[in-house]
Amino acid sequence: MGRRVAGASRSVVGAAAPLGPPEEPGGASNSAPALEENVQAIKAWESATLLARSKAEQLSDWIACTAASGPVLLLHVVWFSFWVSANVGWLPGIKPFDAFPFPFLTMTVSLEAIFLALFVLASQNRLARQSDKRSHLDLQIDLLAEREMTAVLTLLQDIARHLEVRTTVTAEQLRDLMEKTDVQSLATRMDELAEPPPTSVDR
Repeated sequence: MGRRVAGASRSVVGAAAPLGPPEEPGGASNSAPALEENVQAIKAWESATLLARSKAEQLSDWIACTAASGPVLLLHVVWFSFWVSANVGWLPGIKPFDAFPFPFLTMTVSLEAIFLALFVLASQNRLARQSDKRSHLDLQIDLLAEREMTAVLTLLQDIARHLEVRTTVTAEQLRDLMEKTDVQSLATRMDELAEPPPTSVDR
């Protein structure tokens, strides 16, 4: 009877075991849900940004995307080739309607370029604002991560002091790492590094 119970329990455990590959060491299986969660969060943010566009911004994005496509380029090649050929007398049966130097074609292309440039600028401005939002979000996350690392270093220092563990990092180094980062002074230093070095004029 005991053997039957043991055999039945082993069969139940074997049936309940997952059929997929074994979990990799180091928590690789746990990183997949976190990665998927991050991807879904980014997709949701991108979708919300696209849905928040106005009608004018949607039109500008569509025109900028369509104008850079291959069919539009081919259409312009065919259009210009036909226009020039028809107005220089290369096509029999078609009377020239815009003689050289093609003033009507020049005006049409100029108007098209002006409106296309305006739509592209509107689309670029929206992308620039979106890029600024991403940069601000990255800065906020970096500042939060810096505060979290400061707290972790403080806790590790307290634990090492309590357990009387010798560390390879000196107290001065830990104190320097645990100081709060001054964003304003750091930005000023970055501006100083971005400035070109003074050049000496040889006399």
